[in-house]
Amino acid sequence: MTNLDEGSLADTLEKHLPEIANYFLNRTTSGVTEGINTRIKLILCQSYGFASFKSMREKL
Repeated sequence: MTNLDEGSLADTLEKHLPEIANYFLNRTTSGVTEGINTRIKLILCQSYGFASFKSMREKL
């Protein structure tokens, strides 16, 4: 069992309550955006060593 501060779960839920409630109201997530960001980061990692920014940008 982990040693969590008392109330930490309640504090987290209170802090993020608008975002949590928004999911249940609209059934939307940031999954698509997170996927795009992950893909861009992967391309950037694979682009190290390119001779120019233009070459890297064309890969995006």
